[in-house]
Amino acid sequence: MLNFNFYNPTQIVFGKGQLKQLDALVPKNAKILITYGGGSAEKTGLLAKVQKELAKSDRQVLKFGGIGANPQFSVLMQAVEIVRKENVDFLLAVGGGSVMDGTKFIAIAAHADEFIGKERELLNFGFTPVPVENVVPLATVLTLPATGSEMNNGAVISDGEDKLPVFSAHTFPQFSILDPELTYTLPATQITNGVVDTFMHTLEQYITYPAEARFQDRTAEGILHTLVEIGQKTIDEPDNYDARANLVWCATMALNGLIGAGVPQDWTTHMIGHEITALFGVDHAKSLAVILPAVWKIRKNQKRDKLLQYGARIWGITEGSEDQRIDAAIAKTEEFFQSLGMKTRLADHDIDAAGIDKILNSLEKHGMTALSETGDISLQISKEILLAAR
Repeated sequence: MLNFNFYNPTQIVFGKGQLKQLDALVPKNAKILITYGGGSAEKTGLLAKVQKELAKSDRQVLKFGGIGANPQFSVLMQAVEIVRKENVDFLLAVGGGSVMDGTKFIAIAAHADEFIGKERELLNFGFTPVPVENVVPLATVLTLPATGSEMNNGAVISDGEDKLPVFSAHTFPQFSILDPELTYTLPATQITNGVVDTFMHTLEQYITYPAEARFQDRTAEGILHTLVEIGQKTIDEPDNYDARANLVWCATMALNGLIGAGVPQDWTTHMIGHEITALFGVDHAKSLAVILPAVWKIRKNQKRDKLLQYGARIWGITEGSEDQRIDAAIAKTEEFFQSLGMKTRLADHDIDAAGIDKILNSLEKHGMTALSETGDISLQISKEILLAAR
């Protein structure tokens, strides 16, 4: 097992009706900015319920809506100005990963005095934590299970065709309310995305090379097994509490640092997928479903041991040669995605040879020229992956 430093201070408040805990969780006398997305929080009445809970104590509450999918820097800067002007001292994100990610950026930028007028530079640190010590405290009310942003300190922010990671040691939510019933009204396609995104987050930390990290492997396998078991059910039965509760908790646990502690990680699929989303507007999870099988096909030898383990433990594949078992494991994964309604080819999203060139140019622009758990995926290998995904 590799050395690691695991830290996660987020309090999780999970279950039916837990929104009633909001008044006790948010500091009294706080000046709060509620952040939310495109209007579903208003239409479903959730925003009104949040405001009602916050009104139980002496608090001033402001609202900022319109944080869309792939939160845009320019939109978030509007909220940053409100936080500065109104001296907001607490942020409450009500929504899914995009709203939570955007709120983390707002928390960082609002108090980053040394970056005033040049906040765009905050997006240039990548996976290195941004050098700020004072952020606005934040918390979340989850409405879409997928990204795990409710229990981690990372965000992905867009600026035009750039889609960039942002991290800070200070942007873990203080608490997150996870009520599976708040996800019942989501469209089926968003739940499908959530299942696949969670599956992918787990695989990026699992299908690398053996590190004698048995707990992490078995925990990752538990998440994968659960998603296979409840994935279709929670799409078909949106008000099945048990299925939806398992999806919500799997999504959180897949990316809160636990299964990634002490193991090598490979985020190649995500890095290439981010470019596809930024350039062509393909949903994040849908881009991942296209790229992951191709990564495995090209990287079969480098990932051999873990692919064999995955095939045996998740899909029960134990017969045949090693290559046959690996090919079967890749095929079963594609079949699982397809069974949920996911497409697994670039052509399904009208991305042709010219589109592949655009993706490669964007990877180069963003310095993504040494990907993988060992840093040996060059642009040429990324091209082979994209060609395999056609």
